[in-house]
Amino acid sequence: MIRLLLVEDDANLSYMIQAALEDMIGDYEVTIANNGQEGLEAYRQDKPDVIVSDIEMPVMDGYEMVRRIRETDREIPILFSSARVSPKDVVKGYELGVNNYVKKPFLPEELDAHIRALLRMTQGITEKNTQQTFTVGGYTLEPAQARLRHISGSAQLLTPREAGILELLFRKPGEVIRREVILDKFWNTEDDYFASRSLDVFVTKLRKLISKDETICIKTVKGIGLMIISEGT
Repeated sequence: MIRLLLVEDDANLSYMIQAALEDMIGDYEVTIANNGQEGLEAYRQDKPDVIVSDIEMPVMDGYEMVRRIRETDREIPILFSSARVSPKDVVKGYELGVNNYVKKPFLPEELDAHIRALLRMTQGITEKNTQQTFTVGGYTLEPAQARLRHISGSAQLLTPREAGILELLFRKPGEVIRREVILDKFWNTEDDYFASRSLDVFVTKLRKLISKDETICIKTVKGIGLMIISEGT
């Protein structure tokens, strides 16, 4: 049973999503919150498996709710459901720690596919060998803990997708990881254009994560993929 927290201020839409997931698709237990403040309280009380949230809501919007959740929890999968998919909106959501977007309007089956993909990705990271680490330059990645450590002693908690993409790059420094490999692994590629744009946003964020070490960088190989390069490789 997937315990889903649905944060949506449109009561009719909430009812339809809840009915579709619980009655048509099955294997869901849906809790509804009408705004970000209610969503934050429901998250703290119910500890759901996954959160699906609108962005524009009264009292507290989705951005602020996610910001507060990510202060203490970097692991719970969070999906924004919104018609707002401009690059600016996508960047802001990912910077706050959202795992993915699904564009409104959507079919229940599409939402179900996104949710299950996020849960598989999260579970895949937590099941890895907790002792496995990868080091490039001054950074050490701990995939199982979704943590990136710098040689200075500072550490950053990552989202499952951030940790997963960095792991692909850190495993093979100096080698190109093809875009389609990354997209197939971490995105629902039914909307190829949106998935590709989302990856571009993520690359910008990943570059910021490793910006303390000027000897390494994530390079885009146009038309092929990504690679992390280091002066030591």
